Amino acid sequence: MKSDFKFANLLGTVYRQGNITFSHDGKQLLSPVGNRISVFDLINNKSFTFEYEHRKNIACFDLNKHGTLLLSVDDDGRAILTNFKSKNVLHHFNFREKCYQVKFSPDGKLFALAAGRFLQIWKTPEVSQDRQFAPFVRHRVHAGHFQDITGITWSPDSRFLLTSSKDLTSRIWSIDSEEKDLASTTFAGHREYVMGAFFSADQEKIYTVSKDGALFTWEFTPKQEEIDLAEENDEEVDISKYHWRISQKHFFYANQAKVKCVTFHSQSNMLVVGFSNGEFRLYELPHFTLIQQLSMGQNPVNTVCINNTGEWLAFGSSKLGQLLVYEWQSESYILKQQGHFDATNCLTYSPDGSRVVTASEDGKIKVWDVVSGFCLATFDEHTSSVTQVQFAKRGQVLFSASLDGTVRAWDLIRYRNFRVFTGVDRIQFNSLAVDPSGEVVCAGSMDSFDIHVWSVQTGQLLDSLSGHEGPVSCLAFSQENSVLASASWDKTIRIWSIFGRSQQVEPIEVSSDVLSLTIRPDGKQVAVSTLKGQITMFDIESGEQVGNIDCRRDILSGRNLEDRFTAKNSERSKFFTTINYSFDGLAIVAGGNNNSICLYDVPNEVLLRRFTVSQNMTINGTLEFLNSNRMTEAGSLDLIDEAGDNSDFEDRVDNALPGSRGGVDLSTRKVRPEIRVTSVQFSPTASAFAAASTEGLLIYSADQVVLFDPFDLDVDVTPQSTLECFKDKEYLNALVMSFRLNEDYLINKIYEEIPISDIPLVSANIPVVYLARILRFIGDFAMESQHIEFNLIWIKQLISSHGDYIQNNKHMFASAMRSVQRFIGRIAKDVVTSSTDNKYSYRFLTSTDGVVVGDENEEAQHQAFKYDESDQEDEVMVSDDEEEGWIGFSEKNNKLPVDNKEDNDSSDDEELL
Repeated sequence: MKSDFKFANLLGTVYRQGNITFSHDGKQLLSPVGNRISVFDLINNKSFTFEYEHRKNIACFDLNKHGTLLLSVDDDGRAILTNFKSKNVLHHFNFREKCYQVKFSPDGKLFALAAGRFLQIWKTPEVSQDRQFAPFVRHRVHAGHFQDITGITWSPDSRFLLTSSKDLTSRIWSIDSEEKDLASTTFAGHREYVMGAFFSADQEKIYTVSKDGALFTWEFTPKQEEIDLAEENDEEVDISKYHWRISQKHFFYANQAKVKCVTFHSQSNMLVVGFSNGEFRLYELPHFTLIQQLSMGQNPVNTVCINNTGEWLAFGSSKLGQLLVYEWQSESYILKQQGHFDATNCLTYSPDGSRVVTASEDGKIKVWDVVSGFCLATFDEHTSSVTQVQFAKRGQVLFSASLDGTVRAWDLIRYRNFRVFTGVDRIQFNSLAVDPSGEVVCAGSMDSFDIHVWSVQTGQLLDSLSGHEGPVSCLAFSQENSVLASASWDKTIRIWSIFGRSQQVEPIEVSSDVLSLTIRPDGKQVAVSTLKGQITMFDIESGEQVGNIDCRRDILSGRNLEDRFTAKNSERSKFFTTINYSFDGLAIVAGGNNNSICLYDVPNEVLLRRFTVSQNMTINGTLEFLNSNRMTEAGSLDLIDEAGDNSDFEDRVDNALPGSRGGVDLSTRKVRPEIRVTSVQFSPTASAFAAASTEGLLIYSADQVVLFDPFDLDVDVTPQSTLECFKDKEYLNALVMSFRLNEDYLINKIYEEIPISDIPLVSANIPVVYLARILRFIGDFAMESQHIEFNLIWIKQLISSHGDYIQNNKHMFASAMRSVQRFIGRIAKDVVTSSTDNKYSYRFLTSTDGVVVGDENEEAQHQAFKYDESDQEDEVMVSDDEEEGWIGFSEKNNKLPVDNKEDNDSSDDEELL
């Protein structure tokens, strides 16, 4: 079992806080997800998350015009400079102040930073070959605002800056030292916080927007008296008489809703405003014409941005974690995603490994695509927390258990709930297991010590398995012999034969309460995690203990801010609450209410690798030691809200009673989340595993980006000799040599250029040592290849020639065959759909072959559709296509569909199962 897993992606959350931005080409959207940044490719329907982490949640970030440098700053002012192309961290820097916004200049030479009430201008680090000791060089600091700066806007020529502040003013600043006199210009007159200030395209006008919904237009003009005086004297007005003055005032009138975010696209003169009631509007300036008015829910719109062409608008709402990309011209959504509102309870992989299903405390079930990272469907029929989800073997049916007292079956083809299973009494189900055949579903509860067994076909309760003397904590079915394993807090494991004659079972004694259970894929061994921090393995047939792993020393337990004891003395999280076997049964991955995910080698009972879930200091339990300078006799100073009435303006009470003191709403709950891993599972493709944590759904995959990994390499094997061998039409030798070098470009070139007529010969003679490698390569390559038939021919010939060897060595080909199965499963649906559409299109075209089209042949058309009385009186004749549901009328080719089968949902469900 390989242990070279690394962080690959973060699913389950699409936006947390801060700003969002488009790349310069408008194809990618960058969104902060806690202390990481996710990138959504809107053209290729993919997403990825940067591996690096901040110490706290990201407050602001920006991408330069060239798309090479990404600068992100967290809540404490710590910045990370990243190469966006290579995803490598270049530099760490601490600005030592809370930063509200960062913006690169249009020419890319500088970037501006709103650090508290100061405007800092820094030179953009140059990415050069020689490493610089201090890549961040400060150019200038401007002080003039009396409160925090809320927004920064560069002029198109990169000479001026506009800032908006909480002191109800906006200011214009100059970058060049010879234009210092312009830095004293202040735009005052608003009665609330100024949310944004923007230049027009010609820089002749400035627009300022305040929180109370006022829009002021400023123009650089003299007073009217000066103009009249100059006209009388036939002179031009002196430039010293020019000042920025308000030329127009407009108001949004949003029914007492406050402005939460605003942005302006100067090329199209379009202003986009987001309000606290979830509404957003599009205005055309300077005439203040309302273009569109829409709503993305009832929660505030926290951030908005526009791509360079002005076609796509992106909105983010942190209350529910919503992310929206809207094309305003066609009034359609490009992207509409939302993460889980509450903590994620469990996850499960689909049998082909292409999808991950997560369930949450908010009662929702979400289906995520592993490749794209997008949510495909959301089920919200459960009225309480969903505790467990499980796929049937074929992957078309999903089962879920919930605290609302129901177990539901979901059809993932039609995306609907087609079965609801309930017990005799109203009890809360916390564990679930599904028979591999999909005929039986079992569930356990904390309220009752029995295991409920239902028939999926009829929905009836078949049996209640009694025997446990404590709450049933976990259930699992074996994929091979259909035996059910259950574990309980009564310190026992029971193995049930559901389809046997007798239900009398002998319990397997465990040293402590069982928290999690998993069965080895071959069905011969079961492993349990106990409250004492042990992972114990038992043989299912004999009931004897065959292994034990002590995990207490491997767990990284953190210290909460309110703890009066150190992490070393904490007994709160020294155990794992979820474990899972790998595909080959040689490794176990484990997670719990702590900051570590451990990968164990089962035969040797040793720790292979330990992963740190998060470094986010805003979450309890991520730090082993607290800062002693922040500790007092009364506890940590971090628990005190030092801001008080001066806290962020988003938390202020806008509808306070007359005469009451202003400030934050003391009735609102401030919850500090705690780090925990609620579920872990290996992917069926054996190349990744997923963990549901406080941060979201973490995907860890084996690092496959190794360019040079020689396999059975010889001195004579070089790229040149490989290409020469291919030119001599020695295709088999060339293919084997390319796999020895393991260069992707070389393998792709030789694989695609082998003639189809030679594929059977090459497949039959390929050495078996390369068989798994080439099958895995085809499975991965075919996912993005256009040549569907070419790849299928390769797969067919390889399996036909070496089927016996693959069957006898299943463990060696498990990963490769799952990759091939994933490719076939993905294209099968599209091929069947296209075939069906083409068949019916062909029938429609052939049925109208008697019709002559054209204005000059209207008489011929009229005759073609004309029926005589004999045709109408003829009886209906059944055509040759009767078995396909068609009937024909007399001798005409016109056909109509007929329902010769009952449209019964239950029959569809039985066929599905």
